[in-house]
Amino acid sequence: MNIHTTLPGKEGAIALDGDPLRILLTGYRSHKHVGGQGVYLRELARALRDLGHAVTVASGPPYPELDDGVALVRLPSLNLFEESNAFAAFRPSFLRSWADLSEWLSHNSGAFGEPYAFGRRLAHHVNANRDAYDVIHDNQTLASAFTRLNKTIPVIATIHHPVAIDREFALAATKTRFDRWLTKRWYAFTAMQANTARKLPRLLAVSDAARNSHADLYAIKHEQVSVSFNGIDHDVFCPDVAIAREPGLIAATASADVPIKGVDILMEAFCALAPNRPDLRLELIGHLRDGPAKVKLDASGLSSRVTCRSGVTREEIADLYRRASLVTCPARFEGFGFPAAEAMACGTPVVASDGGALPEVVGDAGLIVPAGDAVAFATAIETLLDDPERASALGEAAALRARSAFDWTAHAQAAVALYREALASC
Repeated sequence: MNIHTTLPGKEGAIALDGDPLRILLTGYRSHKHVGGQGVYLRELARALRDLGHAVTVASGPPYPELDDGVALVRLPSLNLFEESNAFAAFRPSFLRSWADLSEWLSHNSGAFGEPYAFGRRLAHHVNANRDAYDVIHDNQTLASAFTRLNKTIPVIATIHHPVAIDREFALAATKTRFDRWLTKRWYAFTAMQANTARKLPRLLAVSDAARNSHADLYAIKHEQVSVSFNGIDHDVFCPDVAIAREPGLIAATASADVPIKGVDILMEAFCALAPNRPDLRLELIGHLRDGPAKVKLDASGLSSRVTCRSGVTREEIADLYRRASLVTCPARFEGFGFPAAEAMACGTPVVASDGGALPEVVGDAGLIVPAGDAVAFATAIETLLDDPERASALGEAAALRARSAFDWTAHAQAAVALYREALASC
């Protein structure tokens, strides 16, 4: 039973220290497998529920996969990426909804309008259910609506890595002025996110790198930010001695084949090693777009030794990690790096770049190489393939580190501490 006490000077009921809280977790997209957004909301919701709090998740599509006891509020977007002709998807009803109209206009003019539109839909829901929640916890939507909501209900936001970093890598990869203009147009929403992050008094970062990069690029203050690593589902991602490692099998996960994820670097390293190693194979969770990585692979004649899979379950990913000789994490920047942490939890040795938080996550339980350096990546991969004893020792160290460092309960407790701090200041 939730017990709430009204504080002087504040309308409605606010949970005091020690009381169960009514928490609204929010995310504009929450795919259960692709990227970390859906994973984060599902795991944090579960941990908060297990701590005794009442948890609701509000999300746009694709919707998250949630445990029993966690409520879901669906806030449908226009989902224009699924339309064969997004311009023709216009409906007269859009004229009665600025959320719908702005999303349609943004999409059809080359911008990404989902976060802003989600914020407006969420504000409508919260204003219609003002007494239903004690606190809002946003998963880096950072829409402008959150600054207005924070005036009536405390808003805390998790920050992973600033999307402005993706913007800079994407701009560096453009070849024409028009491509550069389109890229800037697409990433225009990062200005909104920066402004919102600066205005929210309490943020939760998933690594020091996440905090520091937001300070550098979005001008937030370090004192706004608490830091707590993400957790891992150790029931799914764990060692299994019954599963044998497959010699020469390299695994990698990339939510998107974009410059920041470094798939091009991985492919360059693979193509350098494979001709002299007949057993070398790569399984990639993700897909290759028509870009540098695919061009390199097609030109190498090694396509038959690379498998790409999408839409896989967490259990299938864990199975791949347990079969692989090693897992590679070539990203040029990660705010945390779920693939590295989950592979470590499976007892698999990791070769990772020094991009962003990856050195924090891997620690001394893997090999770290300079981001963007395909030669160093290939050398590190070959080192572990040629030294099974060292690889095995690193895998054991990785499993121990993952078990102690990546704990959803600890992350949830850090979040609750911010909730109570915010409520106490109301």
